[in-house]
Amino acid sequence: MNELEARLAELAALQQTITYGQLARDLAIPGPGAIAKLTQALERLMETDAAAGMPLRAALCSGRLAQGLPAAGFFEKAASLGYDLSIGPEAFVQQQRQSLWRRAQI
Repeated sequence: MNELEARLAELAALQQTITYGQLARDLAIPGPGAIAKLTQALERLMETDAAAGMPLRAALCSGRLAQGLPAAGFFEKAASLGYDLSIGPEAFVQQQRQSLWRRAQI
């Protein structure tokens, strides 16, 4: 498990979310472009999660101005991976987060 996965596992166990900026700082991702590097890693992780039939760990991230939701790229990537977003972004993210939190308690 790499640092990103370990940090997301910790957040899931604590039933917490994190902003992209804080996660980039926690992981000491160098800038400029730290957020872009982080989102690339999160998108690769989304591919891994989708292939394994697991909840999307990237759902634990939120955009600074996204009212507690992930950034638009999260939803674009989820749709490209075949996820049904017709329930709406808030419900989709909550569904993913609840699944992650439940799995972390097992």
